Amino acid sequence: MKILTLADEESKSLWDYFEKSKLDGVDLIISCGDLAPQYLSFLATFTHAPVLYVHGNHDDCYEQTPPEGCICIEDKIYNYKGIRILGLGGSMRYRDGVHQYTQGAMNRRVSRLWPKLAYSRGFDILVSHAPAYGFNDGEDLPHTGFQAFNRLMDKYKPAYFIHGHVHANYGGNFKRNSVYGDTTVINAYERYLVDYEDIEKTE
Repeated sequence: MKILTLADEESKSLWDYFEKSKLDGVDLIISCGDLAPQYLSFLATFTHAPVLYVHGNHDDCYEQTPPEGCICIEDKIYNYKGIRILGLGGSMRYRDGVHQYTQGAMNRRVSRLWPKLAYSRGFDILVSHAPAYGFNDGEDLPHTGFQAFNRLMDKYKPAYFIHGHVHANYGGNFKRNSVYGDTTVINAYERYLVDYEDIEKTE
């Protein structure tokens, strides 16, 4: 299964210079936040693949203009062809904003999901905007990761953790692929294609 992951910056290749063939073979599109809703709606128009999304810290406009034809997976476990996808968007709270949380607030979000997690027997992909705490996150408050994500990976050992928020031009903190325990961690900045089955076979 090919999953196109997106975050933080609209890809000129997919928007300004779009060709429908660029989405050939893509089974699922996942947005990790901070993208124009019109961009996601545009992609949804040209593919039969579901377009899933969580919110970034700059996505307050989604309250009035949600991406049309797309599926919000915030605080949900979305099952796609047997793959369980958990969505937890937002960033560390550093100012007033709809999609910003303290460590405690994110912990409470996760604790409310325990019944769903128990029913689904865990999950296969964690999708967020922010990274995990102390793992490829930033030293400044806005880009600090969430401790709750570390605990989720420790407990459920998902195949993937896909996030954004840390941009490629931030320097040494940007890592496209990393490994946390049994989990492959992917920074989806701009766009990145994941072959789910290939990675599964190597585990």
